[in-house]
Amino acid sequence: MVVVLDTVGSAPQRPRHPEKAHRPDSAIARKPDWIRVKAPNSPVFKETTAIVREHGLVTVCEEAGCPNIGECWSKKHATFMIMGDTCTRACAFCNVRTGQPGPLDPDEPEKVADATAKLGLQHVVITSVDRDDLADGGAEHFARTIAAIRRACPTTIEVLTPDFLRKDGAIETVVAAKPDVFNHNLETVPSKYLKVRPGARYFASLRLLQKVKEQDPTMFTKSGIMVGLGEERNEVLQLMDDLRSADVDFLTIGQYLQPTRKHHPVMGFVSPEEFRAYETIAYAKGFLMVSATPLTRSSHHAGEDFAKLRAARAAKQGN
Repeated sequence: MVVVLDTVGSAPQRPRHPEKAHRPDSAIARKPDWIRVKAPNSPVFKETTAIVREHGLVTVCEEAGCPNIGECWSKKHATFMIMGDTCTRACAFCNVRTGQPGPLDPDEPEKVADATAKLGLQHVVITSVDRDDLADGGAEHFARTIAAIRRACPTTIEVLTPDFLRKDGAIETVVAAKPDVFNHNLETVPSKYLKVRPGARYFASLRLLQKVKEQDPTMFTKSGIMVGLGEERNEVLQLMDDLRSADVDFLTIGQYLQPTRKHHPVMGFVSPEEFRAYETIAYAKGFLMVSATPLTRSSHHAGEDFAKLRAARAAKQGN
């Protein structure tokens, strides 16, 4: 059995996913032509890398193995992942390291703010690992990061938060910090939660999004799912209805890609035509903004999409 280890030079380090080490390998399916991407090699990509390294920051682009990193970093669009690189959850789809996280870096909010300013971001996305070990799940750290960015530059801010399961007051803390977009991903349909997202609860995540709107009806809310995990089409359509019942504004749908042989296998590749059909249906159900393509990810084109989202609300309100 092969266990993939992180390395520094040739020295073996702790397993990235110890909970998956003894799972049987599953074959990684060959990707169809429509989700091939070019390797990153532009000068701007290297400049973005240098700014991230200079500030000692973690990005979900790298940790989750995002296929769009070459495109985004070549535009200086990095998505920061706060509160460390180690998650307390062990989702079957995710490539982020799992284990016991270290203490929070009290200077991280200022580092993120300075990096945001140096990158010249007009719209920044801040996400995090799950921190079930913290009393508030890291909500105050999110709030401090939002405040630091507001002081540093006039960018709009999107947060992609964990579910804050059983963390009373956490959602209220983040909403009070006034991000422009509050994103929390459902990730998959409810029938797949036990295998794909075992540490989470579908209706708790749905309720989180609903509570954000109840506390601030003007705040944009967003959620996303992956397809290709074995879900049925009617389950995706029901999930859309569930999100609309929570008054969610923006839906993203992207193709799941298997990070390693130890992760959940791809159960099918959804064609571009099927994605376009999902987009059409989602708009018909009342979402203000929909991004549904094989390479769609939560923060992919987030700035451009936020501009469209605001325009769509203004048009709906007749402004």
